[in-house]
Amino acid sequence: MDEHIIMQGKKVYFLSDAHLGAKLLKDNREREIMLVEFLQSIKPDCLELYLLGDMFDFWFEYKHVVPKGHVRFLAELANFTDQGIKVHFFTGNHDIWAFDYLAKECGVILHTSMLETTLNGKSFLIGHGDGLNPNDKGYLFLRNAFHNRFLQRCFRFIHPDWGIALANKWSSHSRLKGNGQIEARGYLGDDKEEIVIYCRNILKEHHVDYFIFGHRHLPLNLELEPNSHYINTGDWITHFSYAVFDGEKVSLEKLDRNK
Repeated sequence: MDEHIIMQGKKVYFLSDAHLGAKLLKDNREREIMLVEFLQSIKPDCLELYLLGDMFDFWFEYKHVVPKGHVRFLAELANFTDQGIKVHFFTGNHDIWAFDYLAKECGVILHTSMLETTLNGKSFLIGHGDGLNPNDKGYLFLRNAFHNRFLQRCFRFIHPDWGIALANKWSSHSRLKGNGQIEARGYLGDDKEEIVIYCRNILKEHHVDYFIFGHRHLPLNLELEPNSHYINTGDWITHFSYAVFDGEKVSLEKLDRNK
């Protein structure tokens, strides 16, 4: 397990679920600009940036084609890595088909599974947060199909105009709503929240100081047991929330949109 030391005055940032390019949302350009401006504002004190999945509403890399758009966001990621700031990009259930383009062109570190790491002596388990319920057979079957390399190659035979249109139609059946909101249910309780159940099961095996996930679209900072917290980064559709580690503790913050 790698250990990263947080230099004095530096911080580690976590955010997720921007769903850039979502056809049902009417403010994609505005949200992308807000996201880029936020990234520019944290750049001076950012040691590492963790993007925890579903930053795009759909992402698929053909051999010579990627979805158009998102140029401001992609350029800012490249600016971060060009300046030596590590950017960790986790694939979510909407941008699951990221292969090597983002790593080669933007310099990000691509993660297709959860990461267990140590930051300043604190243990972290980091990921998107989907597929953690072993009893959800239907979703796990679909998730495994999306991860299947043969099926991914088959999808590449569909013309990009048709393939991306098909993906956008599938995405329109998600929790996204055309009024720019998200159907994120309120907290369901410790015995029904899949990520909480997963974290508690991990704690039966070994201690983790911070579990940090996205996917839920609900900002959460829960103490699971003494010195162990589950933090959900929320989203950049409704909440504009993110997590920050200052070397001592992780806090959950929201963008001040009145500035």
